[in-house]
Amino acid sequence: MMSTRETHENLPTAMRAAADDFAHHLAQVGNRSAHTVRAYLVDVVSLLDHAAEQGCAAPGDLDLPVLRSWLAHHMARGAARSSQARRAAAARAFTAWAHRTELAGTDVGAPLASPRPHRDLPAVLRAEQAADLVVTPRRKDDDPTAVALEVRDRAVLEMLYATGVRVSELCGLDLTDVDQGRRVVRVFGKGAKERAVPYGVPAERALRDWLREGRPALAPVGASAAAVKALFLGARGGRLQPTVVRRIVAAAARAAGLPHLSPHALRHSAATHLLDGGADLRAVQDLLGHSSLSSTQIYTHVSTERLRAAFRQAHPRA
Repeated sequence: MMSTRETHENLPTAMRAAADDFAHHLAQVGNRSAHTVRAYLVDVVSLLDHAAEQGCAAPGDLDLPVLRSWLAHHMARGAARSSQARRAAAARAFTAWAHRTELAGTDVGAPLASPRPHRDLPAVLRAEQAADLVVTPRRKDDDPTAVALEVRDRAVLEMLYATGVRVSELCGLDLTDVDQGRRVVRVFGKGAKERAVPYGVPAERALRDWLREGRPALAPVGASAAAVKALFLGARGGRLQPTVVRRIVAAAARAAGLPHLSPHALRHSAATHLLDGGADLRAVQDLLGHSSLSSTQIYTHVSTERLRAAFRQAHPRA
């Protein structure tokens, strides 16, 4: 089986050029992440390769039966519904772009339906479990670096749960993104979309301790302002990396006697607890940076399941 690179090189000239131009459009105009561009390109190259086998030589030769037969081919090979939904989305994005750029006379992918992906309910902590996680006891240690790292880890946990930000968003925060007076942090999410996210008093205290006690101990001496602009630093003074944040969360979960957790579990928990507390769904959508309300609605199902569980446990006629 050929790799995507080999398949791309074997495409008809017009198809190969269209795939390259589409990837450039996603990155430069659509401002999509490198990961998203790669994922879309893999699917589009697969689609164009299938279309070439069906006798298509250029994007304008594509039609709806070709798109459907491509999806059916993957379905016959046991593709998951979520993968099929992603492929259909990539195909629609490509055909819409081809029509806009006059590579195709019509947008043949517009009526292409997507299978609804099965979505497992995310793991969510109870409020008291979240409190146990972020309030981990500090060890007695005379090493200034070790003390600074503990202060940092506490601030990282508090900020993850208080704001519900993604781990990449947390690591991307700069000192200038924090408005301590208003307790608001400026976050740059997917597609470089900017949003303002508030955080509460416990996170404020943990962040204050980090900025006053922890961060100065880790900031590299004599480094340029640009080198130390990151809000959270690693042990060697560079910007904190997502892999380290994942280790911080996993270690805190072990210390609190909880199952293994990822930073995204804190995001799920924050969203669910907001809704449990009466927050408006669209407000939670804005806080999480979801482009579609459907991405946020899964948390209403989580809250409903928690309510049903409490009912079954407590109601005498459940």
